[in-house]
Amino acid sequence: QVELVESGGGLVQAGGSLRLSCVASGSIIAIDAMGWSRQAPGKQRELVASITSGGSTNFADSVKGRFTVSRDNAKNTVYLEMNSLKPEDTAVYYCVAQGARSRPGGYPLNYRGPGLQVTVSS
Repeated sequence: QVELVESGGGLVQAGGSLRLSCVASGSIIAIDAMGWSRQAPGKQRELVASITSGGSTNFADSVKGRFTVSRDNAKNTVYLEMNSLKPEDTAVYYCVAQGARSRPGGYPLNYRGPGLQVTVSS
């Protein structure tokens, strides 16, 4: 079982910055990709950013150039640096872990954290 613990959400003015952190704990030997998704009221959840264990990143078009994702594999931790925040970035942000294995050759499983509220005021 893997638990994802997120921190760093809150209220910020438009144009400001926030940094989200997520630590994965439990029986883990490897996680293929970690990242962040978000869901705004009345909208579908979308994958905002992800990073593989090798460091390859992927971003939603809406956040490219403003958000940065990084990862510490040794600590099973992923970060989301959000700059130039806009009111439309307001959402609940979820940490995601994809392809988590608890033993060599084990079946990869996906996990999602409980979510953090990020509110950007205009």
